[in-house]
Amino acid sequence: LIRIEDIDPEREPKDAAQSILQTLEDFGFDWDRKPIFQSQHHNLHSYIAEQFYARKLAYRCICSRKDIAHSSNIGAMGSIYPGTCSNKSHSSDNYTLRVRTKNIIVNYIDQTYGPQTCNLEKESGDFVIYRADKRPSYILAASVDDIFECYSEIVRGSDLLAITPRQIHLTQLLQKKQPKFFHIPIIVDDAGNKLSKQTHATALKSHLARDEISHALKDLGQEPPKHLLWRPLWASWDWAIAHWNPQAIPTGKFIRFNH
Repeated sequence: LIRIEDIDPEREPKDAAQSILQTLEDFGFDWDRKPIFQSQHHNLHSYIAEQFYARKLAYRCICSRKDIAHSSNIGAMGSIYPGTCSNKSHSSDNYTLRVRTKNIIVNYIDQTYGPQTCNLEKESGDFVIYRADKRPSYILAASVDDIFECYSEIVRGSDLLAITPRQIHLTQLLQKKQPKFFHIPIIVDDAGNKLSKQTHATALKSHLARDEISHALKDLGQEPPKHLLWRPLWASWDWAIAHWNPQAIPTGKFIRFNH
């Protein structure tokens, strides 16, 4: 399945979705059904958020970013919301919804980095699941869609390792089966910035797809034979699937870009 996470239209470059899909095709990816656009699930995300509120698992918060900056501490996941609105009732329409995290300890095993433990109350605080602009947070939208699209494994960059306990907490509140999480190191430039459009990284070169895939496999600890560079693209994928070794993935959080 392909899911386009388009819940932030103001930040989405024009034709971004089509560009992503074309790049995936150029690199030999295939999918079984039409792409899923996360924005089409708005009603589901809103319903789940309101259910959390109705069950008193979440509450309305009217604190501004300035208010939070003045009153919060900094934890492992950034600013820790101090719970200012947790026992208040607000009638204003300008609010966010925050999930309660009091006494919540999350334990799980990451398939790359091993056992993980997080005290959400101390390391995260009550986090936003629905924003004041009436859109779901990434954490809520991704968690709900992962569940309802029946994903069994989540493979993604180590930069998202910190939000995983929050997603697991939401999955537990929904009483659904938790997928396995498999974080992999991300590639950074000389300044330590993740390679992305935000840091003006060069786009992938579709005409060099075999080379790019070979580099990616090597970065992930795999050992693709050189002769694949002269074979059709499908041969690289066949080899990668047949010889994939997750135990060889580096356990550092970052890989320096040196291609």
